Amino acid sequence: MARQSAQFQCRECAIVLPKWSGQCPDCKSWNSIEELPTQPAGTRANWHGSVKRDQVITLDQVPTSETPRFGTCIDELDRVLGGGLVEGSVVLLGGDPGIGKSTILLQCLTLVSQQRDALYVTGEESPQQVSLRASRLNLPGNNLKLLSSTCVEDIILQADAIKPAVMVIDSIQTIFSNSLQSAPGSVSQVRESTAM
Repeated sequence: MARQSAQFQCRECAIVLPKWSGQCPDCKSWNSIEELPTQPAGTRANWHGSVKRDQVITLDQVPTSETPRFGTCIDELDRVLGGGLVEGSVVLLGGDPGIGKSTILLQCLTLVSQQRDALYVTGEESPQQVSLRASRLNLPGNNLKLLSSTCVEDIILQADAIKPAVMVIDSIQTIFSNSLQSAPGSVSQVRESTAM
């Protein structure tokens, strides 16, 4: 049987280390190093889908299909997204504080909710603040579902119950998983929360 080699990872900054240490050499946090699950030496994960391992192919040999998209009801946003949203995709909207990320997401989701089930998860603002912004923008709120939560497990339970076609989480930096002990916004929390 092939020998398994252990690797360790800091739950605060996500650096991978060859051996355990009491203090992370990168972010200097104490007792944050955890052993990663191992796989037998000489094997590797099949991350490339239907392409056979170690096979060189040309681009035109890669099987593709036209992925259906649906519009956000905001033409410029659809243009940036390549024609709209793709089912099952994750889009990260970033930018400096105060430039309007939450406003454009609320506007987009309110418009989309007139045609599809939509869920707006707020982790930074209260439901009252979100409602006030929608009123200020004269957005219809009768179809948009709103959840105020920062626990990813609770968010998943609610999303599984209502099965929205589109969901916005504002902001991913505030979301945490109970399975990790690191702070919300840390690299490991963001990675774990988006993977769920």
